[in-house]
Amino acid sequence: MERRGLDAYGCFEREGSLGRVQRSFAPVVAAARERIGAAYGQRLHSAYLYGSVPRGTARPGRSDLDLLLALHHDPGDEDRDTAEVLARGLDQDFAEVDGVGILLHGKGRLLSEQERYDLGWFLACLCTPLLGADLAEHLPRYRPDSLLARETNGDLTAVLPRWRARARAASTPADYRRLSRHVARHLVRTGFTLVMPRWGGWTSDLAESAEVFGRYYPERAAQMRAAAAVALEPAEDPVVLHGYLEDLGPWLADEYTAVHGTKTPR
Repeated sequence: MERRGLDAYGCFEREGSLGRVQRSFAPVVAAARERIGAAYGQRLHSAYLYGSVPRGTARPGRSDLDLLLALHHDPGDEDRDTAEVLARGLDQDFAEVDGVGILLHGKGRLLSEQERYDLGWFLACLCTPLLGADLAEHLPRYRPDSLLARETNGDLTAVLPRWRARARAASTPADYRRLSRHVARHLVRTGFTLVMPRWGGWTSDLAESAEVFGRYYPERAAQMRAAAAVALEPAEDPVVLHGYLEDLGPWLADEYTAVHGTKTPR
């Protein structure tokens, strides 16, 4: 029987592990562990990898390195400045990665009731422990239900205006590549979580996510497959981005609200 990322009880299995990190990415992961500890010291509770690197699907020179840092306190300006310097240094020193992203959150927020089905789920199911005690031990098991769908991606209506503002400010091919990749990734993942409870499983693979979505919305299947392709090979053409912001995105936001409701305001 197909497991679809779930265990025998229908709960999420944690994706990724340090054992899946490909040999070519091992040096940057080791450097990240060492530099994070040195940079944050006692401020750090724990650090995690997420994305293609711990899943073992990263592409040398094309994939980014994604990190989540849990601090003992809510992050301040000094913490964010440290993260920026850390990310820039790793990106410059290791050609294997194309960009480094660091999420910063306080331990209290990650374990809060408000974030139980958003950041808490993200940490417990999609993040791989790198440093420190694993906060997932304090979080529940999760199932692919409508509550989870709502709290993870039920904010597309609120996000679209911010994307449009960024698109208006974009002026170079590099700007459009960065934004098209970001928007395409978000839309594909939102399209997948829209149908996740009906499909009854989990995948982080963008191509598979688009295919699963297309089974339930065949009239939008081609658009979602194209978005999955742009998420891997970003587009410089602003027309592509315009299509996401004025057609696929608004339709998806309306359908998501109709099916799952709107994410609890933060």
